Amino acid sequence: MQGAGKGLKCVAMAKNSKFAGAGPSQRQLRVGELIRRTLSETLSRGEIHDPDLNRMSITVSEVRVTPDLRIATAFVLPLGGKDKEEALKALARNKGEIRHAITKQMSVKHSPDIRFMLDDTFDRMDETNRLFASEAVRRDLAADDDAVED
Repeated sequence: MQGAGKGLKCVAMAKNSKFAGAGPSQRQLRVGELIRRTLSETLSRGEIHDPDLNRMSITVSEVRVTPDLRIATAFVLPLGGKDKEEALKALARNKGEIRHAITKQMSVKHSPDIRFMLDDTFDRMDETNRLFASEAVRRDLAADDDAVED
């Protein structure tokens, strides 16, 4: 066994490299959805003691949770898309009370830190629809259809 270590390479591998680039785990998805539902219900019932926040109707479209479940990012949008910045400020101002209300209704080991971001999905969809409606794209699509028929 002399020289058994010679010629062997030591390759450093990242922890969980098998799953690198994979999407969120089932646990992350489950906790994110539970937080989303709880946050939506809390906001719709007006349980947060802030008149500015209670007069707004806020949609919580998605909540993404980090793998360690310590940070939850809620994607929100006020109804009609108006007063976006005011809604974000009101949510950030009441972050502690919101976190407490959510934790009270959930049975998790650690209460996640909740961060709020504007949901721009609808804006991106509108931009995509506008691009598809443009004359240049229609012309290109028609040219592709003609090429397929030939």
